Amino acid sequence: MCIDTERFERARGRVIGIERQRLGIGTLSEKTVHAVLKNYYAPDEDMHEIPIENFVADIFDGEAVIEIQTRSFQNMRRKLAAFLPLYPVTIVYPIPHVKWLHWMDEETGEISPGRKSPKKGNAYQAFIELYKIRPFLKDPNLRLRLDLIDMEEYRLLNGWSRDKKKGSDRFDRIPLTFVEEVRVDRREDYMQFIPYEIPEEFTAKDFAACAKIPVRLAQTVLLLLTDLLIVERIGKQGRSYLYRICEIE
Repeated sequence: MCIDTERFERARGRVIGIERQRLGIGTLSEKTVHAVLKNYYAPDEDMHEIPIENFVADIFDGEAVIEIQTRSFQNMRRKLAAFLPLYPVTIVYPIPHVKWLHWMDEETGEISPGRKSPKKGNAYQAFIELYKIRPFLKDPNLRLRLDLIDMEEYRLLNGWSRDKKKGSDRFDRIPLTFVEEVRVDRREDYMQFIPYEIPEEFTAKDFAACAKIPVRLAQTVLLLLTDLLIVERIGKQGRSYLYRICEIE
């Protein structure tokens, strides 16, 4: 999907630029990825933080709602139950594509040089969060924007392990480059998550191999795609469910 690179850079500049350079990492009240995407999808701040039905929408233009959700989709259930009967709702979910990890010492304020993670993010990771709003996925008013973004992540050295890294808290994430926007505007759009080379009948293990994702994640993806009538279970192969793609009318 076409990304407006110039608008993304303007949003980064507005949020990260002068104020963060002056005050330092993590000094803004709103987390950086959330703030940048809110400015990207709605540069007009008059559309930000609008009260609707005893909740506050991240963005509302008078006709539709946009919610930027960086994690914990279960916290959106009550909002979605209130908003979806009234307006189209788009959930924007940022996914780290390439990530550089920095460690911060709380006592000294020292920040380590960035270390590039060997793992690359992909849109399938969103299904872990989508499972938490499973009852709403069939609603025709729900849309998704799964945003793959190169970013820097800053974590505090406050974990329980000897090097203080395991169990540590994420402090902030700084978006660098908007790589891809995966759009889901209707049920049929979930077909894009079916790997092209998948056999006619397949298991979760087959799906995982074709999609290059872990089997457990593939099981979650297939559970939701079954709910959405994108795939169907047709029996078992040993102890594994056997699937095939549904015909989309």
